[in-house]
Amino acid sequence: MRTLTLLRHAKSGWEDSVQRDFDRPLNAKGKRAARTMGEHCRREGLAWDHVISSPAVRCIETLDAFWEGYGRTLKPVWDRRVYLASCVHLLDVLNEAPAEAQNLLLCGHNPGMEDLALMLTPDDGDAIRDSVEDKFPTGSVAVLAFEVEWEELAARSARLEKFVRPRDLDPALGPGQT
Repeated sequence: MRTLTLLRHAKSGWEDSVQRDFDRPLNAKGKRAARTMGEHCRREGLAWDHVISSPAVRCIETLDAFWEGYGRTLKPVWDRRVYLASCVHLLDVLNEAPAEAQNLLLCGHNPGMEDLALMLTPDDGDAIRDSVEDKFPTGSVAVLAFEVEWEELAARSARLEKFVRPRDLDPALGPGQT
């Protein structure tokens, strides 16, 4: 059994005057949310042997805060193709994951992350999947399980096992909160 954990970057700061979207940093709430999600993943016993991330500043800062909460730092493969990628392009990246990787963490952006979770799982009325379809907010984590090799990962080949939003762990991290 392999697992794929999707981590959408945490809340970024629109008030910062950066020249490029790529350089937009997290805001304070985003850093708290990423740290909280890392703590949650540690408590849940989630572990990864391979990490791939967009190299956008908000993904780098999300992982920095996430590792702080998780209590361990893993070195990601920074893959520019993940930046604002569609679900199809993200699947291409995953299909190239090392065969020996059993548990992979992918940190990226919407709408690609949400669309990837929905594409990989069958629409069978599952409440967890319905939550993802409703919205995959910043800082959220989805865990998918499947029994095929990375290169065989395809539409409807996975099972969505968990979906956790920062506000599920701390209501102060929900919409409209600062």
